[in-house]
Amino acid sequence: MIIYQGDAAGWGPIPGGSAVAIGVFDGVHLGHKRVLEAVGRHDYGCARVAMTFGTHPAALLAPGSDPMRLSTLKRRFELFEAAGIERVAVLNFDATLRDLTPEAFVERFLVRGLNARFVAVGEGFRFGRGASGSTATLAELGERHGFKVDVVEITMHGAVEIRSTFIRRRIEEGDVADAAAMLGRPYEVEGIVVQGDARGRQLGVPTANVSMPATLTVPQIGVYAVTVGIDGRELPGVANLGVRPTFDGTEKVLEVHVLGFDENLYGRQIRVGFVERIRDELRFESIDELLAQIRSDIASATVILDDRTS
Repeated sequence: MIIYQGDAAGWGPIPGGSAVAIGVFDGVHLGHKRVLEAVGRHDYGCARVAMTFGTHPAALLAPGSDPMRLSTLKRRFELFEAAGIERVAVLNFDATLRDLTPEAFVERFLVRGLNARFVAVGEGFRFGRGASGSTATLAELGERHGFKVDVVEITMHGAVEIRSTFIRRRIEEGDVADAAAMLGRPYEVEGIVVQGDARGRQLGVPTANVSMPATLTVPQIGVYAVTVGIDGRELPGVANLGVRPTFDGTEKVLEVHVLGFDENLYGRQIRVGFVERIRDELRFESIDELLAQIRSDIASATVILDDRTS
């Protein structure tokens, strides 16, 4: 995959032009995928490009209000590639970009930077200084500069519009199953397995303590059925996200028990997919009570994950 960053003047010409999907694409949910699919349907033999942002526009437009993310930029690249995207243009949303007129934005990035022949955006797309550019503006500029525009309708989940904001809220409420229905896959966090207190192994239930990226949305505290990606394998697991009140913990920790797996994971990067919330985090009066509940959680996770693959 080719990545474009920095000054668009240095991106170089794209022979035959490009078909470009534009958006923040945080999470690359089902609505985003429809915009990306539009590029594949109407690419006229052009290079397929996703234009996204390295920093969320809200970080500059309303400092302190920028949301937690649904995916890292690295994971976004992987999801783009899986959707058939060949190149990604990553814009840095700074004061210079904020102050560009809609026409200047189109000329700099779509015309000179990417030689666009086709552009797909979601319904309600705004761009340019003060969000003054609309989809109608983009279509007018497209006629002037020789590219066609497809405005993709908002994808619905029942009566709800699929938007990153709503998915984020569902994750924070613990309804990761509903979030997964809108993402098209379980919500994922990827991190390095760090040294813990080894208490799980002492109890006969080894766990991996996963460091979560500070910018990612954190699910509600609780116990979850999860998938665990390790070296290209997807394995079943159960995770506790919380402070471990039975042991008087105070710091939030993500502990993952991979079912039927006992390899050393310290220092390795794993991906945890939150499939379904099983229960609240609880305080237990004895280790025996805790172990009984862990066995029950493993049984619940096994049923949930078996149903998912059957």
